[in-house]
Amino acid sequence: MSTPRVLVVDDEVDIRKLIEITLARMGVETDAAENVECARERLADEQFDLCLTDMRMPDGTGTDLVRHIQTHHPTLPVAVITAYGNTDDAVECMKLGAFDFVSKPVDIHMLRKLVESALSLESPASPRTPQPAQTALVGETAGIRQLRKTIEKLGRSQAPVYITGESGTGKELVAREIHSQGTRRHGPFVPVNCGAIPSELMESELFGHLRGSFTGATQDKEGLFQAADGGTLFLDEVADLPLHMQVKLLRAIQERSIRPVGAKAETPVDVRIVSATHHDLAERVREGVFRQDLFYRLNVIQVTVPPLRERMADIPRLANSLLAGIAERYGLSQPPTLTPDAVERLQGHSFPGNVRELDNVLERAVALTDNDRITADDLQVDPAPPASMNAGDDADGLRNELEDLERQRILEALQATRFNKTKAAERLGMSFRQLRYRTKKLGID
Repeated sequence: MSTPRVLVVDDEVDIRKLIEITLARMGVETDAAENVECARERLADEQFDLCLTDMRMPDGTGTDLVRHIQTHHPTLPVAVITAYGNTDDAVECMKLGAFDFVSKPVDIHMLRKLVESALSLESPASPRTPQPAQTALVGETAGIRQLRKTIEKLGRSQAPVYITGESGTGKELVAREIHSQGTRRHGPFVPVNCGAIPSELMESELFGHLRGSFTGATQDKEGLFQAADGGTLFLDEVADLPLHMQVKLLRAIQERSIRPVGAKAETPVDVRIVSATHHDLAERVREGVFRQDLFYRLNVIQVTVPPLRERMADIPRLANSLLAGIAERYGLSQPPTLTPDAVERLQGHSFPGNVRELDNVLERAVALTDNDRITADDLQVDPAPPASMNAGDDADGLRNELEDLERQRILEALQATRFNKTKAAERLGMSFRQLRYRTKKLGID
């Protein structure tokens, strides 16, 4: 293999020399440019595997160079060097397509990790273990094809990703796909449900603690940030973070370091943050319950997972994939199949619980059926409602219809659990807080 080459763009000679010496010790060849114009000329005349650029230069900015590279050299990874404590410009560059950033004074350890990750993009992809069918993003509708294409592009970036979508659409699956297709795929993927951790334990869970730092802390404990070092930390239901933890999370993301409870010094961490929620986080910001600066840091790249009702054509393929997974869990020699009337029944159901509800419906049908073919009656779901809405009332009518279906599902779960809201929430696949919010909104006493 040829020696990798990196273009270093910085008007400060000392910074350039530090980076060049560091990369030379890694066996990387470097070339230098002292301004944006010089960098453009080098890029036009020579081939590079990575560009490292400062943000402030005499004739322009790193943002200008990122835009130029995205237009004229779109396969070239570019990372930016930003002043300490000023990451706004770096975040903007990552929105434009920059691979990552490093802050001044340059931490040699972090710089080496960044360069290794960026250069691995140009290396032949290492063999991957085939994913089981039930864990792949299954479907061929336009929304799913676009989602897969977006995830593939995200593999060339270290930018934080914010995943939106209704409950049950598969946001964690998308997060895992982002991780597995990126340069961090050999590192850990650590998921955490922010709504499931008690507020008083959240700091210790995320950042860890030292022995004796509080009552009951009998030994040092590693936090989830440290567990995800070198990989991806997935913050599910990030909207449930209390305000005091939002401040600490923001600092951890900006400084790329954490302070365990009871520690005097901060510990550097190298994690990619992927967050998700089924709430409208922008609305939470407007309501004053979620920090705007944290939202800005999390929402560098936004990915939306379509609801199942918008991809009904995927149901046959998706159902077969889910049935294969259910058969494996039940120890069946082969998965059951759906009769044509069962497929028609599924495609006529609105699925307010999305893919999670479809999986539950199929698992119940497998448990109850006496043979290897599932019929419409085995599914126990509502058939398609009659088409009775006028064109002008589509939006309001659909919203009301979905709320009625959701109200019916919640009431069924409450009745089945003798109105035990904790068990009902588990049955519906949501948190107790979410169920309380939905019952209040839907007027369920």
